Amino acid sequence: MPNQNLDELCINTIRLLSADAVQKADSGHPGMPMGAAPMAHVLWTRYMNFNPKDPAWANRDRFILSAGHGCMLQYSLLHLAGYAVTMDDLKNFRQLHSITPGHPEYGLTPGIEITTGPLGQGFANGVGMAVAQKYLAARYNRANYNIFDYRIFAICSDGDLMEGISSESASFAGHHQLGNLIYLYDDNHISIEGDTEITFSEEIEDRFTGFGWHVQVVEDGNDVEAIDKAIKKAIGVTDKPSIIKIRTHIAFGSPNKVDTAGAHGSPLGEDEVRKTKENLGWDPEKKFYVPDEVKEFYGSLVKKGKEKQDQWNQLYQSYKEKHTDLAKEYELFRHNNMPEGWKQKLPVYKPGDSSIATRKASAKAINAIAPFFPTMIGGAADLAPSTNTEINDAKSFSAEHFDGRNLHYGVREHAMGAIVNGICVTEGMIGYGATFLIFSDYMRPTIRLAAIMKLRSIFVYTHDSIGLGEDGTTHQPIEHLMSLRVIPNVTTIRPADANETVQAWRVTMEHKDGPVLLVLTRQNLPIIDYSKGQGPENLEKGAYVLRDADDNNPQVILIASGSEVQIALAAYEHLKGEGIQARVVSMPSWELFEKQNEAYKRSVFPPELKKRVAIEAGATMGWYKYVTDEGAIIGIDTFGESAPANELMKEFGFTVDNLVKHAKQVLDKPIA
Repeated sequence: MPNQNLDELCINTIRLLSADAVQKADSGHPGMPMGAAPMAHVLWTRYMNFNPKDPAWANRDRFILSAGHGCMLQYSLLHLAGYAVTMDDLKNFRQLHSITPGHPEYGLTPGIEITTGPLGQGFANGVGMAVAQKYLAARYNRANYNIFDYRIFAICSDGDLMEGISSESASFAGHHQLGNLIYLYDDNHISIEGDTEITFSEEIEDRFTGFGWHVQVVEDGNDVEAIDKAIKKAIGVTDKPSIIKIRTHIAFGSPNKVDTAGAHGSPLGEDEVRKTKENLGWDPEKKFYVPDEVKEFYGSLVKKGKEKQDQWNQLYQSYKEKHTDLAKEYELFRHNNMPEGWKQKLPVYKPGDSSIATRKASAKAINAIAPFFPTMIGGAADLAPSTNTEINDAKSFSAEHFDGRNLHYGVREHAMGAIVNGICVTEGMIGYGATFLIFSDYMRPTIRLAAIMKLRSIFVYTHDSIGLGEDGTTHQPIEHLMSLRVIPNVTTIRPADANETVQAWRVTMEHKDGPVLLVLTRQNLPIIDYSKGQGPENLEKGAYVLRDADDNNPQVILIASGSEVQIALAAYEHLKGEGIQARVVSMPSWELFEKQNEAYKRSVFPPELKKRVAIEAGATMGWYKYVTDEGAIIGIDTFGESAPANELMKEFGFTVDNLVKHAKQVLDKPIA
């Protein structure tokens, strides 16, 4: 080996492990890891607190590779630092069933804190993690007991900063003075199409200064001591998030591909890898090589991390003795356990009670639950008065009140979703965000990532149909329910009245396997009389029999969700008056229903009874699975109109008469 100092040896090891893995896979992004290796090395070896033998240590610093395409950088670091990522794992980069996929995946690879890859997401997730840390510290830290004082570090790219979500979340972070955020910006001037000057010319320093961030610039991305000095200074800034702009060179070390777009998303090539090793003074014949000095140095991080955690464990043990109730509370939620007595406090509504919009019933449920779940925080994208998602008697989260439980995300739906995910990936925390259903469009990437990670994220969507009325086509969701239902691991729930809404919140709090989307009405709905069928607690099964034929032998099944259940109940009575026996199925959640056993599914939808009509104020696509080829669907496959809700429902056929008409048609009965 050449006579290189230890830092240079470590950095070149990271570079060449990355280049070798990408080359072996014949796929990937070698350039970013090679250029960003110095900043990552300094951060991981000099500043970050972590224990590779316990990746879930509560007070570890979090690291996010927002530029997830450069994941070989992170995998190399995890391997060298002693995480359960072996050399064989590096050699299986991007291969089937490996733990080193093409972008970092939370829950798959030890040490990966969040799934990244779609650019800008990790940047915004870190803001959510920072919110969670500030809240945990405010709630649980006490004099002489800084139980939670960890930081959130990230490496982000030109592409991350181009994405709009980074501006949304940076604005939020600066406003809230999240001084526990330190981001390193890999300023390599290259994206897929070439030099970033073709599309990206803003002054990043001015932009982030305007957002309220502390900004530094390191002119040479290979200057280890300059990077060290900048990180140290950023750590000392506690009242602002920090970003350090570091001028790097993509594929540094490669003689022919440094500073070229060709090194962004393609292997260097066998010949260029050899030339790179020669250029860096390494043996070109050695692949996946880690010098003994590097093994020893990075191996020392294991001991260092254990010592850090042991010190924290001693502090926490003392904390448990002095602040027993707080420690018990934290541990309860950290392990996803449920408090006692919370379900008994859920509101119950009776037939004859005043009609109530499900968004307002949701508000009552939130405030019944909130005292039992002190680590549940959330809010809306500037719509709390409309979505009814504030926790009463709780402060707003702010730089002055990090113990506030009401988050004001501002008009930043995309960032809101990612911030919620960052909160929910923090052990013990439950986060939620709310907006109108139509604006779930702005959140689809974050919902999808929550689903991939199976996070316990909660998204509340109100104003769920053309029933919102006069706001018109731009605000009336049509395709949204269906488009959300097709995302794997997502559970959508559209309750029919106040009692189903309460049960929807119960199910949401108990659900631990992916995000839940609550879809709620603006308009008031009557309280259903459940004494004539199964009770609203059956919402947990996704679909259940709300009314049945007198002899339990119906001729037709009427299926509905949300506000249209009221129409189905009225149509049931109308048909009964004409001697037609019907069954009404409330179907608030397809996903919950599909989790039931086959016997239950057949009890709700007997396969021999194919005369069925579904009614839902949304797109019809997808309903054919449940109505069969002998049934019918009343839905809406056009955009709405601007008019009072009652007029719109009549105009688009969401009426008792129209449902009765369709029921008779599928039964081949005369229509009056």
